[in-house]
Amino acid sequence: MQSPIAPNKTIAFVSNSSWSVFNFRLDVIRWLLKRDVKVLVFAPSDDYAPRLVAAGCQFIEIDFNNKGENPLKDYIFYRNLRKLYRQYRPDFIFHYVAKPNIYGSLAAAAEKIPSVAVITGLGYPFAKRNALFLIIRSLYKKALRHASEVWFLNNEDAKVFITEKIVPISKMKVLPGEGVNTKHFAPSGEENNGEPFHFLMSTRLLKSKGIGLYADAARILKKKNYNVSFSLIGFFEKNHPDSISHDDLNKWEKEGLISYLGFADDVRPFLQKANCIVFPSFYNEGVPRCLMEAASMEKPAITSFNRGCKEVVLNNSNGYICNLNDPFDLADKMEKMLNAPPEERQRMGRNGRQLVLKKFDICKIIEEYSNTLISAFENHYGSNSQYGRAAEDYRGRI
Repeated sequence: MQSPIAPNKTIAFVSNSSWSVFNFRLDVIRWLLKRDVKVLVFAPSDDYAPRLVAAGCQFIEIDFNNKGENPLKDYIFYRNLRKLYRQYRPDFIFHYVAKPNIYGSLAAAAEKIPSVAVITGLGYPFAKRNALFLIIRSLYKKALRHASEVWFLNNEDAKVFITEKIVPISKMKVLPGEGVNTKHFAPSGEENNGEPFHFLMSTRLLKSKGIGLYADAARILKKKNYNVSFSLIGFFEKNHPDSISHDDLNKWEKEGLISYLGFADDVRPFLQKANCIVFPSFYNEGVPRCLMEAASMEKPAITSFNRGCKEVVLNNSNGYICNLNDPFDLADKMEKMLNAPPEERQRMGRNGRQLVLKKFDICKIIEEYSNTLISAFENHYGSNSQYGRAAEDYRGRI
């Protein structure tokens, strides 16, 4: 029999989109729901909000722009969160991405609710040491001292927060990404051994994800007369300062460099048809989900020597690492991959899945959530409270 973590408890997830909660945290949420925990999701509404409700969550819509820089709107966002936290009284809150991490942590502290801030990647503000970076650093430093823990998805992001004196190391935890469901992303046992050789890139359509590099590498290989195709799946992010333009994408398609297949609700059929996954990102990544999914399905990958990326792709083991921001080196690695014997790519694929099973399986991430919740209820509510006693009972059963 599955034991609840504590009786009548409510856990909240707060993020910048319903899509991200559904795609990155649904396995954790289902695990909680099976243990009689009520789950609230606070996020802007999109097509995935009804799916979260269908999964068993209570969805509360919040309206904010994670990329906006208006202090008045940010203050209103903080006030709205505090009002909602007071109304719904979750027992614990997980915040994701910059503004929920900052203003959500402050709102939770004001309502005396324990919370964790999950730094899913440093993103755009940390790319340049400008005025925006200084403001974000100051806000993080003020807000995160109220969080019970601060989670990172790679050591390099954690090191930045230590170097900048934003968070003490005693409050940090580094997770192996947000995990991947290795049963869902399982190998099909088939490879496209016909022609053309098929490269695939799956990502948000941002410049810093390396889409332009992918197009340039495709141009280099096309001039060598290889019979090869280059596909791209992903979605445009409205109002993002780093978004690629529709004009650029149309130009690459007209040149015959990239075939844009739109947004894929389920990427597995696309991964199955691909010979190799390409992800030449120079974005401040956490641990890229696209690389974990590909490796879990035994697909070799080519990625850049970038934080988070090199955690998933080990050079010459389950793929190749290319130089950062170098289309010629990317093209060289892609040429090496398409000329490799099928047996070599299969070896890389098997190595990739073994790495994911060992390091990135969702079960390991669920265990981290479980341990944190147990400790938090004991520390915040006291070992003699109903939460502390239930946590101790659950600890004995896990």
